[in-house]
Amino acid sequence: MANKNNLRHLMFGLAGSALLLTPQAYANETIKIGVMLPFSGAYAALGSDGRNGLRLALKEHRERLHGSNIEFIEMDTEARPERAPEISSALLNRHKADFIVGPVHSGVANGMLRTLRNRDTIMIVPNAGSAEVTGALCAPNVFRTSFSSWQTSYPMGQVAADKGYKRVVTITWNYGMGRESVDAFEESFTAAGGEIIRKMLVPFPRTDFQSYISEIASLQPDAVFVFFAGSGAVQFALDYDALGLRERIPLIGSGFLTEGTLGAQGKAAEGLVTTLHYADELDNPNNVKFRELYKSEYNRDADLYAVQGYDAGLMIVEAIDQLQGKVKDRQAVIEVMRNMTVPSPRGDFTFSKAHNPIQNVYLREVKDGVNRVIDVAMPALEDPARGCNM
Repeated sequence: MANKNNLRHLMFGLAGSALLLTPQAYANETIKIGVMLPFSGAYAALGSDGRNGLRLALKEHRERLHGSNIEFIEMDTEARPERAPEISSALLNRHKADFIVGPVHSGVANGMLRTLRNRDTIMIVPNAGSAEVTGALCAPNVFRTSFSSWQTSYPMGQVAADKGYKRVVTITWNYGMGRESVDAFEESFTAAGGEIIRKMLVPFPRTDFQSYISEIASLQPDAVFVFFAGSGAVQFALDYDALGLRERIPLIGSGFLTEGTLGAQGKAAEGLVTTLHYADELDNPNNVKFRELYKSEYNRDADLYAVQGYDAGLMIVEAIDQLQGKVKDRQAVIEVMRNMTVPSPRGDFTFSKAHNPIQNVYLREVKDGVNRVIDVAMPALEDPARGCNM
């Protein structure tokens, strides 16, 4: 079944690209973009949003493609790390993809990197926050348009200290992204004089949190830092509110606690404070234009995952434009990308030496069901890229 899904996406991608993204009838070169995202399973919506953003950028800027025919070769990762080597190898060796955009899941990213780093393609990571992507597994041909787990959690430690919190409990699922996120919070919070009085690790993907929340209530911390996303974020917020803690013990976290979850969380999310590199209502021209275009194209509101896919598309457009379609020279593409400023809806960003975004991280609070930007928690924040020898 997985192979059938992959083939279906491939044929759709090729047909759609040939019809939609050939700016002139006499395309002078075919540029292949492999898309490794989840199109089925729990993360299917995130994969769809990322693909939509990617395609929107190339359609919006088709006049800058120098007559190139763009082919999308779409592969469903199913968010299964064990599939990553097979699929990435197929895109690299069989399809000869010039660019490979993906994935969502950090475990899949690490599997892809073991196949694609230092190879004859350009890999752009539009979501996975694994520290290794721009850390121990960094490579010249690998870029990330999203975030590192450190970037989205480290600023909250200083925010918590500034709010006067001294004793904090942390809780997350026991998997890589969760552990990295709470470690980043702890790094900055303890450096500012705070104390982590209890570190709770919940078996992934368990969403029965009531016993943990009862223990939190007995510990009486000044605040609770949490990393959950998706269904876990929804259920934790609901349980926290139902047990009466929301108005007694402040709940803070990485922005994924309230990203794409507010509708399901309802009033349980009111007042929750998070840090993230994007918010829907950022008041800049690029964000306003992007959200209008996305709504017009897909009849739905854009989210963070669409932004990150869109920015991957902007990178590809810029490389094609500057090199006049001659993207087979991978070193030239790398030079263009590492020196570019990406005009993102989140705000302009550049790349670190490890090819991770140097970007603002915003302090947000849920008010009336919306993540409102309170301030910039940390401007132009650069990931430490620990273990990267590039």
